[in-house]
Amino acid sequence: MLLSDKKPAAPRLLMIEDDVRLARMVIGFMAQNGIQVEHVEDAQSGLNALRRHHYDLILLDLMLPDADGLDVCRRIRTDTPQPVCPAIIMVTARGDPTDRIVGLELGADDYLPKPFEPRELLARVRAVLRRTASSPAEVPPALRFGRLEIDTGARTVLLDRQPRALTSFQFDLLVVLASNAGRVLSRDQLRQAVRGEALEAFDRSIDVHVGRIRNAIEDDPRFPARIITVRGVGYVFSRLLES
Repeated sequence: MLLSDKKPAAPRLLMIEDDVRLARMVIGFMAQNGIQVEHVEDAQSGLNALRRHHYDLILLDLMLPDADGLDVCRRIRTDTPQPVCPAIIMVTARGDPTDRIVGLELGADDYLPKPFEPRELLARVRAVLRRTASSPAEVPPALRFGRLEIDTGARTVLLDRQPRALTSFQFDLLVVLASNAGRVLSRDQLRQAVRGEALEAFDRSIDVHVGRIRNAIEDDPRFPARIITVRGVGYVFSRLLES
């Protein structure tokens, strides 16, 4: 058999969820669509699984019997080196918008409230996996702005030659901004460029992700010099620090 005839390995997902009935439904539906899901029922089992195996994505419930999902997300992002760290989609029945914002700030790539349609979960999983697997089209392999280097092939960000941790969504958002340096981009344009869909009304998730990026690449995130807010419009990546 020719190498090009081989099918790519199925994506591996880890589902940390104490609702066994929901987990079985997700496992069956994902299997029908070529995605392998391993299920554990508590946070400690999930962290142990991450130490033993590599996963492409984690489906993380916020309400676990032995830990808060937000704390688990923080531990995963802190303990797992980039770019090895898998993407994270938080899944929860809690409807408080604050949980969504905090989850994104802690490093989640996406957030899906319960109850959800399996097809929506599949669409979000595929979107996150696409971002993780490939770099945006027509972008140079490396973008350099003075002390900041963005490697689109290795999907790494270096500041003063030190790696900076970003989620897959935040990395792609930074690439879009940096590859359009000097051009003001609206929040809707950014969401369309990275995720391929328009923002919902009052959706401020782009602002949360920009805040995380600033924490990683700005000398003082309170007074950003690289990603500038254009009030009432969106954001612009500054060329002033390029030299």
